[in-house]
Amino acid sequence: MATRHRDDTIVAPSKIKPVQPPMYKVMLLNDDYTPMDFVVHVLQHFFNKSHEQATQIMLKVHTEGRGVCGLYPADIAATKVAQVTGFARQHQHPLQCVMEEN
Repeated sequence: MATRHRDDTIVAPSKIKPVQPPMYKVMLLNDDYTPMDFVVHVLQHFFNKSHEQATQIMLKVHTEGRGVCGLYPADIAATKVAQVTGFARQHQHPLQCVMEEN
């Protein structure tokens, strides 16, 4: 549908579709020192996972070496990685959180 302006100019609707930003997976990596309940707490607090979801992801990290916490645009993913890493260090755990392009 065209739109008329005051000077009778007709403007055609734009056919350009917005490009979605690239998405990044935020993942936790397994280590032999971080307690499982701490990982569950991190998943609940920083990724808004239910206790059941957090436990499933924690078990995936434990058995497969890594688990996906969520999919985010680059800036949000980087913030999540920094928050989790800082929180883990503050509590003296070596938990690693990384991001990779989806």
